[in-house]
Amino acid sequence: MEFKIEAKDVGSKARAGVITTAHGQIQTPIFMPVGTVASVKGVHQHELKDDIKAQIILGNTYHLFLRPGLDTMHKAGGLHRFMNWDKPILTDSGGYQVYSLAAQRKLTEEGVKFASHIDGSRHMFTPENTMDTQRIIGADIMMALDECTPYPCDYDYAKKSLGLTHRWLDRCCARVDETEGLYGYEQTLFPIVQGSTYRDLRIQSAEYIASKNRAGNAIGGLSVGEPAEIMYEMTELVCDILPADKPRYLMGVGTPVNILENIALGVDMMDCVMPTRNARNGMLFTSEGIINMKNVKWKDDFSPLDRNGTSYVDQFYSKAYLRHLFVAGERLAGQIASIHNLAFYLWLVTEARQQILSNTFYEWKNKMVKQLAIRL
Repeated sequence: MEFKIEAKDVGSKARAGVITTAHGQIQTPIFMPVGTVASVKGVHQHELKDDIKAQIILGNTYHLFLRPGLDTMHKAGGLHRFMNWDKPILTDSGGYQVYSLAAQRKLTEEGVKFASHIDGSRHMFTPENTMDTQRIIGADIMMALDECTPYPCDYDYAKKSLGLTHRWLDRCCARVDETEGLYGYEQTLFPIVQGSTYRDLRIQSAEYIASKNRAGNAIGGLSVGEPAEIMYEMTELVCDILPADKPRYLMGVGTPVNILENIALGVDMMDCVMPTRNARNGMLFTSEGIINMKNVKWKDDFSPLDRNGTSYVDQFYSKAYLRHLFVAGERLAGQIASIHNLAFYLWLVTEARQQILSNTFYEWKNKMVKQLAIRL
């Protein structure tokens, strides 16, 4: 994998670059739609590629490990072939899902034991077998196994957890270095910075992750309930330490405002389920602000979903029609809203990239974050 920085914004720490992988290039900054179980909910692959303009999507190791399982995944030739997606794929290690199932897991030095949310069957993830699993899935970018600490988290626990995450990282690196991909192309490992909301732990972790000299690095353990100001503080602190010539991936973030603010701090890659999850509940993100499509005020509003045409569905459907679909309980409502939100997110990072290239990002960002936060 290669990363080339094409431009830096003078007014902020934002940068525009290009990541080159075996399955194509990714122009940064980039938002990555989440395809948890080999599917971005409610959206066809051809829509992701042709209409939403997604350049990379995520798969989830925990879910794919349980269903359809590694045997099926291997026989299919990996996730790209299984789901008919020929662009880059990133997989998480399963660590976050195990974190979210805290009542059903047990952490040890060896790894994490957990119960399946599907049938209660018992399994174990270790640094070694999560690397092997992601090899079988065939991700272009694989994530190291880590523990995502909750918020709030006391200092002693965060420190102990960080030590475990770093020791697991050593084992992940060793496993990746002694194995090869199964499908004839390079697979890259990203370590993950942890440390909760404690500055000294974040500094320690960022320095340790940087010392591993991997092709890219991730920032985890944020957007888990802490105030946005703390997220920004930790992100800026870590970005100032991680190598400038490697892509920086902020995991699980976030709202359109979060995305622009973190780009300004030096983040290159982000993902979140918010565009599709909120879409299914009737929330639309637009360049004019946030819309609750179930609100009666849209009943007779025949204007486009976004007047600026940030998604291709804007030219076909009005606010009144989409509200009607939600009120009627039609599945098409969630599908249209999901396509719109994802296309808007991709429009937003594409526009941010153009502003960075034009050296006008900072002023544009400050104007946009005020507009994007308005509830219409």
